[in-house]
Amino acid sequence: MGEQRDVGVSVLAVGAHPDDVELGCGGALLRHAARGDHVTILVMTDGGRALLDDMSRRMEQQTAASVLDADLIWGGFDDGFVPEGPESISVIDDALASTGAEILYTHAPDDTHQDHRATAAACLAAGRKLSTILQYETPSTRHFDPTVFVDVEASLDDKLAALRSHMSQVLRHGPVDLEVIEAQARFRGSQARVAAAEGFEVARLAWDLSTAAAIAPVVSLEVVRSAR
Repeated sequence: MGEQRDVGVSVLAVGAHPDDVELGCGGALLRHAARGDHVTILVMTDGGRALLDDMSRRMEQQTAASVLDADLIWGGFDDGFVPEGPESISVIDDALASTGAEILYTHAPDDTHQDHRATAAACLAAGRKLSTILQYETPSTRHFDPTVFVDVEASLDDKLAALRSHMSQVLRHGPVDLEVIEAQARFRGSQARVAAAEGFEVARLAWDLSTAAAIAPVVSLEVVRSAR
């Protein structure tokens, strides 16, 4: 963990594997960091089943976290075996406690990968006291229907730079197809009536009309709106 900073909001983004967080909410995390929020990434596995040299994926994730100006925590589970119960919930509980996170980003629950589903379920349990939980999409997400969008036009280039840190996944023609990721951001932007956006399903989102931002703490990232 880096040195503690004076920040407005602490944010925790949880992914099952290296590159999940960058794919799903990298642009939003860059917006958080730019406004002075404290961003932490929790990665539940090292992604070792996707690459023989699992230390390379660890190094890639550390580089990506640096691009996002985020601290990095490892969950310690084996790739493909994120548990669906107290053990994984406890890891996320500890991360929430150590960071004091007020916003939690995680996987959308409808997903073909068992690690993603288990991580999403554990986050909902661990985040039971949080008022803001947003769920992001990755290439294995199914039936994704976002209703909250964050404008990432200003951070899209840096999001793509963070994804380039996961070079093993780019070169393997796997989930990190940078052209597809940029096209997806443009498509979500069209839904949100902006140039580029990340979309989120809402597990929980509290409106605070007493603040100047109108919705705390998300709206100061500039876009929170429904496509309906």
